[in-house]
Amino acid sequence: MDTLTRMRAFIAVVENEGFSSAARKIGRSKALLSKYVRELEDELGALLLNRTTRQFSLTELGHTYYKRAVEIVREIDTLRDMVRDSREGVRGRIKVSAPRSFADASLDQALIDFCAANPEIGLDIHLDDRFVDLVEEGFDLAIRVTVLEDSALIARRLAPFRLRLVATPETIRKFGLPERPEDLASRPCIIDTNARRRNNWVLKGSDGAAQVVTVGGPIEVNSPLSARAAVLANLGFGLAPDFIVREDLKNGALVEVLPDSTPEEAGIYAVYPHRRYLPAKVRALVDFLVEWFRDYENRAP
Repeated sequence: MDTLTRMRAFIAVVENEGFSSAARKIGRSKALLSKYVRELEDELGALLLNRTTRQFSLTELGHTYYKRAVEIVREIDTLRDMVRDSREGVRGRIKVSAPRSFADASLDQALIDFCAANPEIGLDIHLDDRFVDLVEEGFDLAIRVTVLEDSALIARRLAPFRLRLVATPETIRKFGLPERPEDLASRPCIIDTNARRRNNWVLKGSDGAAQVVTVGGPIEVNSPLSARAAVLANLGFGLAPDFIVREDLKNGALVEVLPDSTPEEAGIYAVYPHRRYLPAKVRALVDFLVEWFRDYENRAP
């Protein structure tokens, strides 16, 4: 049995948090994966996993080995993809991370459309609002809705992105229209706890400078879609991604408040690790997303 197969088994067990779940994911028996990992430890002369009857944990050496093993296996897979690309064209699987709000707003249709147009490529999509570590967790690509700060990644902008301060006409009639960002401190606000600043909203003052306004209200929830529902229920003012509320603004269910006070520097990005060779399948996905979002923006109200 070759070392590479054992390494892949070890990585699968770590990433799936157990032998049973890893066996189900990759279609191998739990006993076989256990055998591979045990043989790998024998080959290295070191314990990589602490096992109990119900769980396991990585040893200190296991952590170090896992990080390097992921990098090595990825390089081998990239080399294989490079050869296959030149011989067979674009095919394979892509591991993608995207925020849950991406699916909430039906923007995951972009990924679905890509699969429909490229039947030789499969997508392994993980919806998670945290910023995953692309290298350590083995992702080929991530969709991020943010002000991009990580210089260790290559990024391609897919679309502009803004937060919109919104409320229903009924909420505005009941609590009054805010005239300045600081007015929000005395009005009920719906807080999306996924936002990095949570209830400390960063807005622009009349001089254009950033201004932090601490807000509060009846609901805090870790979903922009649920926050939108609370705003639509006349419970308060909300700060929401424009792709979540664009239809509500279009049909008049929501009204934008203080439109000159929301920051404009964020965007929707496709990001991927620095690599000497970008697999053609990933390049094809990024190019497709750029075109898809260009069409999406052209349909904007």
